[in-house]
Amino acid sequence: MKLALPPRLQKGQTIGICAPAGPVNVERLHKGLAKLGSTFELRVADNIMCDRSPSVPSYLAASDAARAAELNAMLADPDVRCIILARGGYGLMRILDELDGGSLVKDPKPIVGFSDATALLAWAYHLGVRGIHDPLGVQLGDLGNDDIAHLVRLLTDPTPVGERKWKLAAHGTGTHKGPLVPANLTLASMLVGTPWPLPLEGAIALFEEVGERPYELDRYLTQLTLTGALRETRAVIVGELLSCHDPSPPAGGSDPDGMALATVLERIHAFGLPAASGAPVGHGTRNEAIAFAAACELDLDKTTIAITEAAVA
Repeated sequence: MKLALPPRLQKGQTIGICAPAGPVNVERLHKGLAKLGSTFELRVADNIMCDRSPSVPSYLAASDAARAAELNAMLADPDVRCIILARGGYGLMRILDELDGGSLVKDPKPIVGFSDATALLAWAYHLGVRGIHDPLGVQLGDLGNDDIAHLVRLLTDPTPVGERKWKLAAHGTGTHKGPLVPANLTLASMLVGTPWPLPLEGAIALFEEVGERPYELDRYLTQLTLTGALRETRAVIVGELLSCHDPSPPAGGSDPDGMALATVLERIHAFGLPAASGAPVGHGTRNEAIAFAAACELDLDKTTIAITEAAVA
């Protein structure tokens, strides 16, 4: 699919901050947004700062109607030139069919997020608009200046970022080309069978995860294979697998170090796919911004990756 690239942002333009999924730690959000405030004007959605209704489940920032309305308002507002999600968690899949795709198609703007926002990036992709897989507002304060500068560069510079300085480990050979599709592994599995599956055919998939046990990682990857979602995928890159261990394995004892990565690589190799690991993408202290479904070239013999399309025009 040929994606529309949103117009580049100019310094001083407005970025909207909303929470269409889980509730937000406001202190962490302020810390994160402080890293962007000198570059852009920031408009924070009202629901982030309001008291939550006792009728709203504890895992949601607000009611489905309220979360969808705030996101739709930012999609339709011509002054908002980019939307950054404040937090992931869970909740976007509940409102995808309530979102105003017509506004995004009429006035493309970068949607920035990851984790649960994988669903929103897939939604935008199926509308023909490129998003950015990138830290959420609450994570920005935990990242180094280089990752923040890289996000600003993606938003403001319409040239491809080229070869990345990732310390990859190869688990296969050869050179593989295709769109780079970064995603949370759980969401990649959950989106199968919906109107917004990840575009994994002919792609280089990049999976990250947090807090899932090794057998759950196995389950998601096996499901992706059994449904055919990985049938035409060209290679898989593994990002961070943060806290993906089992404190009480069924066999007793404790998981050895590296069990999560070993589990993921075993599944990938069982499916006959080449792989790399070590991408600085995930829920920890590194999370490099990536233009969603941008063309890339992965060279496993040289352990390099180059991204050859931009995020904005």
